[in-house]
Amino acid sequence: MLSSEHVFGTFPLLKKERTWSALDFTWVNTALAIATWAFLVGGSTALLVGFQDGIAAMIIGNAIGLCFMVLASVVASQRWGSEQYLLLRGAFGVVGVGALVFTVILITEMGWSSLLAVMAGRATSQVVSTMAGADLGQYGPVVTIGGLIAIAIAWWVLSRGPVTIGRFNAIIAPGLAVITIVMMVFLVINTSWDALFAASPIAPFDDATLNFMVAVEFNVGVGVSWYPVMGSLARMTRSRKAAVWPAYGGLLIATLVAQIVGMAAALTLGDSDPTVWMVPFGGAVLGVAVLIFIAFANITSMSSIVYSTILAIRQSSGGLLARVPWKVLTASFFILPAIMTFFPQFMYEQFMIFVSVSGAFLTAVCGIALADYFVLRKQRIDLREMHLGQQGTLYAYPAGINWAGIIALVAGAAFYLWLYNPITLETQAVFSVITASLPAAIVAALVYLGLSAVLHRGRAMVGAR
Repeated sequence: MLSSEHVFGTFPLLKKERTWSALDFTWVNTALAIATWAFLVGGSTALLVGFQDGIAAMIIGNAIGLCFMVLASVVASQRWGSEQYLLLRGAFGVVGVGALVFTVILITEMGWSSLLAVMAGRATSQVVSTMAGADLGQYGPVVTIGGLIAIAIAWWVLSRGPVTIGRFNAIIAPGLAVITIVMMVFLVINTSWDALFAASPIAPFDDATLNFMVAVEFNVGVGVSWYPVMGSLARMTRSRKAAVWPAYGGLLIATLVAQIVGMAAALTLGDSDPTVWMVPFGGAVLGVAVLIFIAFANITSMSSIVYSTILAIRQSSGGLLARVPWKVLTASFFILPAIMTFFPQFMYEQFMIFVSVSGAFLTAVCGIALADYFVLRKQRIDLREMHLGQQGTLYAYPAGINWAGIIALVAGAAFYLWLYNPITLETQAVFSVITASLPAAIVAALVYLGLSAVLHRGRAMVGAR
């Protein structure tokens, strides 16, 4: 129906349809940021650096990653009321955006959804263990069952659209903020500040500088990883001020608080996941209540990231998926995450590799998006032409592919993986000075602008508005 096309389809939102205030968007971002993945990020950072260096690495990394992520997604989407993938048609072409969405974006968001489901399952398992008085294991069958239940509830929330998601987040986010502070208090009471500051990193390299830079790079990747979500959510806000600062500040502050708790737990207890230590420290009643709340927070986070991804899939498929009911389309997305709940240990062990490899490609996408919107298009978009795509002239390319964007994406990601290979852990000497994400984004942007000048000489780049 046309009346709901702006919510479940690809139409841009009119100003009267943008319902989120700055506070609403802050709660959405806070709920996203304090899902249990943030604790796992803190624990992963503790593998490389101690508490003080870890805080510095997380602040620097997230500040850098969120900066160019917000500029690349939130600004344009809020102004034009369209999700970021539609606005990428100028940089990649209609078919090029589809290729990007059905590879990099789909794999990335399915990975994050799988991780959230598994972590919700672990919280469920710990609750059942406490109530039953038996150890069910960190990766036992109850984790899978809990993950599948979490997916089912996330689908139910998601099927009702972004307004419902926003209402749940307005309840979840303040509670998560309070609970995170409570968990930090429990940690300090049950260990000590001295033990925390004296704790050594868990599995560092021999080179202290390399440890710090890898920790910074990992956290840059975490900041950039919000790109597939933020544009689609930011278009729901009423003004640029209500979008940009809540996106940057909400994600940065909330993420850091949760990451610091996760890092502190990993350094002192050997495990960053609160599902492991919350019940022993908080007691059965408080511990179970906190774990139930955390599990539900993961569900709302899952709903938020999948909403954005499904919009991208629908608009990138042309007419192929336009007639598929929203509930059916969202249910189909959860098939792979449901399968991955049967392999919870794998999801935890490959977490850092997943974040870094996906970050290599998302970093390049951000660089290209920035170059296209701010430099090439001068922040002017013709929405009618954008929606016409291949049927129009301004954003139509041969075979629907803008090769300048595709080649720049490959170049940026390749440069990242040359500087730092998260699979083999090989690095270039210069990585310890410049890291990988920001240089890769710059390379992608420069390659895109250079190729655009060569391949599209004389072509109109600026929309009528």
